[in-house]
Amino acid sequence: MMKHLLSMTDLSHEEIIELLDMAADLKEKRLRGKVTDLLKNKSIGMIFEKSSTRTRVSFEVAMSDLGGHALYLNTRDMQLGRGETVADTAAVLSRYLYCLVARVYSHDTVKELAEHASIPVINALSDLEHPCQILADLLTIREYKNRLKGLKYAWIGDGNNVCNSAILGCTLVGMEIMVACPHGYEPDEDIVEQARKMGGKVTVTHDPAEAAKDADILYTDVWISMGDEDEREKRLRDLAPYQINAELVNLAMQDVIVMHCLPAHRGEEISADVMDGPHSVVFDQAENRLHAQKSLLLRVLC
Repeated sequence: MMKHLLSMTDLSHEEIIELLDMAADLKEKRLRGKVTDLLKNKSIGMIFEKSSTRTRVSFEVAMSDLGGHALYLNTRDMQLGRGETVADTAAVLSRYLYCLVARVYSHDTVKELAEHASIPVINALSDLEHPCQILADLLTIREYKNRLKGLKYAWIGDGNNVCNSAILGCTLVGMEIMVACPHGYEPDEDIVEQARKMGGKVTVTHDPAEAAKDADILYTDVWISMGDEDEREKRLRDLAPYQINAELVNLAMQDVIVMHCLPAHRGEEISADVMDGPHSVVFDQAENRLHAQKSLLLRVLC
């Protein structure tokens, strides 16, 4: 049984494939109306410091589908918001719950939760990584490409937390990844180095055309993440040449899929015609958050 999922590196190649296989099976069963109560009488707590649509709803529905219950815990409504320590919070919640899901600003928070909790902790987004998103993305890529190994994945834009997890995820499943970003927006250096030491084919470039050429996957994310609002004008200016648009799509493979973890800002990081065009799989990605997280919850709770 896996104890925590704080980083993509908490999973091996074999574990990722097992999770994807289980997610695909759960997805097919849900489409046929087949239900399971494997998590009956089990409750998880979801600690949220940030706003959420997909993460909150997908985890709540996942637990409901599996016969369990999910508690939404906004830190403003918890004693965490009044100065109780993360360590004490983790210790107390471990007495009530079977798992903690945390969507937080600092990666140190999820690490501290995991250090002091006696139950599994899942990183549902931190400033360093977003492994739950990447599991859903890998499921989506495999659905469209029927494989993972050997594909070329091009990240265009800000080298943020999702990008960091994508670098590690691509490495673990044998995909090449090229990250195209402006100077000052590169992914975490330690993660890039870690991926390369693991045998990953990781390239960081400042040329979006180089990354997009012959890519099987084009991926982007918002330019102004939560917490970056004060830098809005600078970010829009710096990242303007890194929009995924028809020009970049035409450089990629003919059957390229375009991905975005949402929410999207059409006309900024992605053009409307591409976002809503035939290569886009963004809503399949969003749906697959549910199926991938059901698989993950079963893995840590059964």
